[in-house]
Amino acid sequence: MKLFPSAQDALFIRRCFDLARLGAGRVSPNPMVGAVLVHEGRVIGEGYHRQYGGPHAEVEAIRSVSAEDKPLISKSTLYVSLEPCCVHGRTPPCTNLILEMGIPQVVISNMDRSPGVNGKGVQQLRDAGVEVHTGILEDEGRPYSAIRNCFVRENRPYIVLKYAQSADGFLGRENESVWLTNAVSRRLVHKWRSEVDAILVGTQTLRVDNPALTNRLHFGKSPIRLVLDREGTLPRTLRVFDSEAPTWVFTESPDDFPEPGETMRIIPAPFGDDLIPFLLNYLAANNITSLFVEGGRKMLFSFLEGGWWDEARVLEAPVWLNQGIYAPKVPGQPVSLQQVQSDKLYVWRK
Repeated sequence: MKLFPSAQDALFIRRCFDLARLGAGRVSPNPMVGAVLVHEGRVIGEGYHRQYGGPHAEVEAIRSVSAEDKPLISKSTLYVSLEPCCVHGRTPPCTNLILEMGIPQVVISNMDRSPGVNGKGVQQLRDAGVEVHTGILEDEGRPYSAIRNCFVRENRPYIVLKYAQSADGFLGRENESVWLTNAVSRRLVHKWRSEVDAILVGTQTLRVDNPALTNRLHFGKSPIRLVLDREGTLPRTLRVFDSEAPTWVFTESPDDFPEPGETMRIIPAPFGDDLIPFLLNYLAANNITSLFVEGGRKMLFSFLEGGWWDEARVLEAPVWLNQGIYAPKVPGQPVSLQQVQSDKLYVWRK
């Protein structure tokens, strides 16, 4: 393992991260991966995993090499953000392609904890004589593999808690819709929605704010909308019940819902202490690898108290409410703070 990467290794691994990010929201349940092929300091090919079921990043990088540079492949170093796969899935193993192309050196940031891989890809390459270095900018690259590794290791989606609060620590006011953040922050939230599989809010948030929970301000898809309606009493006129995106309703009263259409799914669920584990197990069984929780204080507190979270994104607006619903407190210290025009974005990772 290279504990102190060279400037060149850091440069090209960071380029892998940039490429991997381009697959956000398109590759689930696979991970985001970027790859760069370098000969004597010059990039001769690069690629990323563009969509689920499509070619992997390593394949895209090798395919992108020009005809005149193809003889250099067997003399080049392959940089990749995640350990190359060594199992047959929807596509052949990338380790086989690396060996077929005679690539002599592979530099990796993070390991793939998927069953059947988890170090075996690295070992297969080393056993065949390939020089492999792992752990390059590992901490920096972990977010790009976190969703996949959480899903395969814990059998649940990667959970992101998101909320906005006032400068004096309030989510809003009781039974009143209060908008805190600026237009740029709202667009950023829609970008985040495009990058996850599903989004969850609670009953009270739906009644008070009537959110659509779709991505309307950024490119890409909308997530599956998850609705908690214990007694089946939410008005069917709410925007989450339209056909703009799929909606899954978890309820103890499935018979109170009309016959679901193409975009609606009704799921009988146990409410109370067992609800969150049931919800996460159901999502995992349906290949939902990432969950965005945009609920109110009660829901956010339930996820935080139970330790059911991996990341928290808190937007703080320069607004003072003086009273209202107190925002929950995320344990630990934020890993980053960014300015989003007038708003502040704090990010925690557990």
